[in-house]
Amino acid sequence: MNDSSLGAPQGAGYWGTSEIAAAPAGPAHDVHGAQQTRPMPIVPDTPDAGRDDADDHDGRDGDATHISGPLFRDEVPQAPSPVPPPAPQKKRAGRDLRAAIGVGVGLGAVVIASLFVVKAVFVGVVAVAVVVGLWELTSRLDERKSIKAPLVPLAVGGAAMVVAGYVWGSDGAWIAMALTSLAVLVWRMTAKPEGYLRDVTAGVFAAFYVPFLATFVTLMLAADDGPWRVLTFLLLTVISDTGAYAVGWRFGKHKLAPRISPGKTREGLFGAIAFAMVGGALCVQFLIDDGTWWQGLLLGLAVAASATLGDLGESMIKRDLGIKDMGTLLPGHGGIMDRLDSLLPTAPVVWLLLVLFVGSG
Repeated sequence: MNDSSLGAPQGAGYWGTSEIAAAPAGPAHDVHGAQQTRPMPIVPDTPDAGRDDADDHDGRDGDATHISGPLFRDEVPQAPSPVPPPAPQKKRAGRDLRAAIGVGVGLGAVVIASLFVVKAVFVGVVAVAVVVGLWELTSRLDERKSIKAPLVPLAVGGAAMVVAGYVWGSDGAWIAMALTSLAVLVWRMTAKPEGYLRDVTAGVFAAFYVPFLATFVTLMLAADDGPWRVLTFLLLTVISDTGAYAVGWRFGKHKLAPRISPGKTREGLFGAIAFAMVGGALCVQFLIDDGTWWQGLLLGLAVAASATLGDLGESMIKRDLGIKDMGTLLPGHGGIMDRLDSLLPTAPVVWLLLVLFVGSG
């Protein structure tokens, strides 16, 4: 029962005369036949009077002067005007697409220019991205979980890992990874022992997750057709993400992993696979020496799977940390780590399959 269905109470708040007793109470009343000099009776306090709105579960104010019905005897109650339902809103993306596209085009131009002009410059670009990504990751771990993974040995070792992979191949990458992990253990010994195991574990994880996986990009670059291999890797990852976004935004209904990333759908995954396989067939056929289209189909399928898993992996990390983005360095994208999430686990997959298909070059 709501307030409008309640009858007027008989008692406090009404005049004592029989003529006026039939009129509803309120701050204003009909004065015909009533003595204007007669004082308004005081309404006694009730247990509900003066309650906060938060205490009224039906949403009504506890003030005793809130009485339904017309204020004047000759006033006809007005039916409440219907409230039109809100207009349906169009589905929108969660980010600023203009800023995201602008930043993406700018980053793409820097990568392409460095990739095909001087290989060493591209190695430097990868090293800088790795160091910034490590800074974002360790900063969020410290802010949200009080995990103090040592940044200095991670940054120095991470950059060295990327260079070692380009110069000495996979053996150099593994040696640099081992030395970086050792440096993390030693560096953390300079602080108090409380939390040592937690901090060094996070440090070794960060060394593997960011710089070690990134070394597979420079391993691809070291081949004779290295720039084209790296370009294929970048294009297929972007195509996979674009396919997942476009198809999922337009047709997505069934959640892929709602507890990890509620925005991802199974339809989006199918879009990523379809786009990546078509893109892989074209890239391997026309960009990779001795490559054929059917190898590109397999490569595209693998890229769609690894890129999706990489995105879900970082979503799991961010959900555990209680954050939306790893940083704010890139408008419309978040941080560097928010762009590396699908690239990092995809790099070893593309490197391995290209080696199997066409050799190490």
